[in-house]
Amino acid sequence: MAAVGAAPLLPVATAEAAPSTRPDFPLVRGGTAVDVFVDAADDPAVIRAAGDLQADVERVGGVRPRLLHSVPERAALLVLVGTIGASPVIDRLVRRGRLDVSRVEGRWEASVTQVVDRPLPGVDRALVIAGSDRRGTVYGVYDTSERIGVSPWYWWADVPVVRRDTVTVPAGPLKRLEPAVRYRGIFINDEQNLTTWSHRTQEPDKNIGPRTYERVFELLLRLKANYLWPAMHPYSDFFNKHRENPELAERYGIVVGSSHPEAMLRNGVHEWQPWAEEHRNPDGTLPLYDYTVNPAVISDYWRARARENASYESSWTIGMRGLHDSALETKYATTIPEKVAVMNDIIADQRRILAEEVGEAAEPQIFIPYKEVLELYNAGVQVPDDVTLIWPDDNHGNMRQLPNDAERRRAGGNGIYYHLSYWGRPRSYLWLDTTQLAKVWQELRRVHDHQADRMWIFNVGDIKSIETGLSFCLDMAWDVDRWGPGNVEDFLVEWAGRQFGRRYGAEIAAIRTEYYRLAAERRPEFIDRAVFSTVHHGDEAGRRMTAYEELLERVRRLGAKLPEAYRDAYYELVEYPVHGAYLMNLKYYWADRNALAVRQGRGAGTNRFADLAEAAHAEEQAITRRYNTEIAGGKWDGIVNPYPSQIPKAPGRPSVTRVPRQETSGLGLAAEGNETGADRSLSFSSYTRDRRFVDVFNTGFLPLEWRAEPSHPWLRLSTAGGELTDQTRVWVEVDWARVPEGTHHPKLAFTGAGTTLEVPLRVVNDGERARRRVRGFVEAHGYVSIDAAHFESRVARGGAHWRVVRGLGRRTAAVEAVPTTAPAITDDVATRSPELRYRVRFTTAGTFPVTVLRLPSLDERGARRLAVALDDQPPTVLSGQAIATGNRGDAWARNVEEGVEKLTARVTVSRPGEHVLRVFMVDAAMVLDQIVIDTGGLAASYLAPPESYHRP
Repeated sequence: MAAVGAAPLLPVATAEAAPSTRPDFPLVRGGTAVDVFVDAADDPAVIRAAGDLQADVERVGGVRPRLLHSVPERAALLVLVGTIGASPVIDRLVRRGRLDVSRVEGRWEASVTQVVDRPLPGVDRALVIAGSDRRGTVYGVYDTSERIGVSPWYWWADVPVVRRDTVTVPAGPLKRLEPAVRYRGIFINDEQNLTTWSHRTQEPDKNIGPRTYERVFELLLRLKANYLWPAMHPYSDFFNKHRENPELAERYGIVVGSSHPEAMLRNGVHEWQPWAEEHRNPDGTLPLYDYTVNPAVISDYWRARARENASYESSWTIGMRGLHDSALETKYATTIPEKVAVMNDIIADQRRILAEEVGEAAEPQIFIPYKEVLELYNAGVQVPDDVTLIWPDDNHGNMRQLPNDAERRRAGGNGIYYHLSYWGRPRSYLWLDTTQLAKVWQELRRVHDHQADRMWIFNVGDIKSIETGLSFCLDMAWDVDRWGPGNVEDFLVEWAGRQFGRRYGAEIAAIRTEYYRLAAERRPEFIDRAVFSTVHHGDEAGRRMTAYEELLERVRRLGAKLPEAYRDAYYELVEYPVHGAYLMNLKYYWADRNALAVRQGRGAGTNRFADLAEAAHAEEQAITRRYNTEIAGGKWDGIVNPYPSQIPKAPGRPSVTRVPRQETSGLGLAAEGNETGADRSLSFSSYTRDRRFVDVFNTGFLPLEWRAEPSHPWLRLSTAGGELTDQTRVWVEVDWARVPEGTHHPKLAFTGAGTTLEVPLRVVNDGERARRRVRGFVEAHGYVSIDAAHFESRVARGGAHWRVVRGLGRRTAAVEAVPTTAPAITDDVATRSPELRYRVRFTTAGTFPVTVLRLPSLDERGARRLAVALDDQPPTVLSGQAIATGNRGDAWARNVEEGVEKLTARVTVSRPGEHVLRVFMVDAAMVLDQIVIDTGGLAASYLAPPESYHRP
């Protein structure tokens, strides 16, 4: 690991490095550390970061450099840290042409790191870190820390620092150019676990205070972020309660703003009630937080905070919502036009306050059209041109709407508020980082294409568990072009390599990719009873659990190879998320099997499934206790809890049923596709070559002897009999080399406890020659199932096309219509629209439903449409859900819970044989995941059935 750790760790996504043949610059050599100089007149944020560089060099090299504020008279080596325009030493190097600041000077948060020979009298060689502004310098400092092996997550995820006797950095130059997004940051929200942890381990007299925020600020800067919406819920101390908080933010260089219900940096949850108590109405009643009732009191409330925080670099949220994330209250404005007028008055009042109390420093100002405020904005709220519009997603990673041409021309620009964690409808997801990175990439790329690039704010809940997703989001916010539709997983390879060493990067990336894919099928926080079928498609739920089991085994194998120092970080970043998600799914799987067993009349097996469900829940609790009490010596006490009391509808311990023991036995069975019995035949095709199962079970508790006999010798069974206490699963396969061509109807006979039960089969063998020669997807078992990325061809038209996005959706890739800014095509779709073509071989004719599974995306000012056709038949336009309702139980809620929307048309197959299924773009940014055609045999299930046999 030492050799791995010695390699430069700076992500190429963030910087521009020039090749150099000059020797590396040593920071530690022979037990001596090179001094670090920073001018005392430079910004406090720069001086403080230089102190972190001291600590980081010591972490790696074991020796702490001196921090100097005056240039030594004689030094063979020196690190010079400074800001252009604020450091005379740096400015002199620039004037003399000794430091290349092209594409850096005068830019936003840019920096250059370069070795300069004889930079100053008496100094032979210097590593110069110069920034265009204070944060540019800070980022340059942290770039150097990362290059020598200190991860941004060294404290928050216990990523170890590899010790080395000699610590060097390349001679450079290395330039960090301007970010793609100006303000990049996080919202600590629904932070009950973070508050619990902070109170227990950081500040027993506070509920998230300065000591915790120091750690948050450092993390943000190391991740090259600059912006924060602080914790705001009733169980947390509000940010301005402790005056050290805004002072610390200023000293670190962090811009502090406030969320959509917290206008003008005011935390209504904590601050309005005391203010109201001190400003009672003349009749003694408390004023309401309603601008139509108490405008003067509310205006003064806002003014007091503007005056108090005027000297800090802040972001000012204007507009208004109700207290504690509730809707805007307007007693004397009941219609939409009346509410629009009130909102315009509110904004005008706030702007006047900021002009009078803060002046020109009152920027950025932001307006967040969140939930009901979006409706008012679309109805005519006038937001001043220099204010940044912050567009929210639907809380589940789907942007509700994006700026139009007029909004893109605004001086204040546009930004987004995007959730990686959420509390609310229809279900919450606060526990694990479960949003597929390719999904994040697809939405953020779309956002940037629409020029929403002034501010990106990510809701990260408690921070812990969102480490990977947050790192990716902030990497994209700096260099949005670094990752593309085909290489998002490469981010994971690089990122994991920086945390655990390059030799492990690819395997950890593969693990995380599969973990995200399984979460894309259903987030573990969204699991519930009877979601996945335990009956159809080879036990859909069981196949999912097998995928989880295999993934967990990979995690354990890799974890066993890691040096001991990496075990804590590995548990936090890799093992616990996979193991926790597995157990959350497992206990519901066994609970579903338990409920099915009750319906089937099983005996001992019913109780066995109940035991397994409860054991999985107990194990889930045990691994969480380990995280909180053992990992990193108990450092994270309270940080992880899948069931904090404030989360609505969190999955917990599923109920199970037990049956009383009876001294009986009896033979029962359920063949795949049947809850009980075998009315639905087991279907086998020479194309798909599936295996099918028969559950053989005991209806009592006393053991019995059983046996199975196939009617034909080419049927193979995983087991043919034995003693049965509770249940066993018999897998049935066909030896295709021995099956005559044609359609056959063999049977299986199961005998035991004086009973014989038969299971019918349907075996269709078209022969090996037909299998080798067929083109496209082949109908079998009464359906055709297609992964959208497996098209035969695609046709670009009108400047638009379909592109494959790897790692997106429920399988390995999905297909997106781009550019995302392309206009809708509603006329002559078949000749003007970009097209996907799929060759399909039907064995039957008729009119069949074809269902397109698309990934949810929204446009509250437009539509979400695509079209399908078979051969040359007229296309049928399918319209998806375009609006986020925020409800439970409706189409939008179902889409975000399932991660897909199912749109169905009908196509007519005039004759058996080969046909072409065609899919057309109508609206841009539509994402196709899978396509299913039901030709009469499709069984109901949550997921699409396994993909049909196909040859390209």
